[in-house]
Amino acid sequence: MRGVCCNLPRVSETWAESRADLMKALGDPTRLTMVASLWRAASPICICDFTAGLGLTQPTISHHMAKLKEAGLVESEKRGIWIYYRLRDKLPTETRELLSRLID
Repeated sequence: MRGVCCNLPRVSETWAESRADLMKALGDPTRLTMVASLWRAASPICICDFTAGLGLTQPTISHHMAKLKEAGLVESEKRGIWIYYRLRDKLPTETRELLSRLID
């Protein structure tokens, strides 16, 4: 028989799921590099710069960006034939603080 000495503190399942999604998105070295580049950039970065800088194909970069968009980290804008990416303007405070600690 298992003993029960105390109850676990309550943790919101929604909170845990959203933080896990964020950590999954940042858990890939390529995506973390992309986020760090966007964090340090003075202006949006073209997908062509990511392909050249990371030595990856456009579909691979698009896949990684889709994951970052799903996690609510980046937004994009089409200019002519190119797509430019930037960090979301209104990132939650705790996400900004996490990125600051990881990247700065």
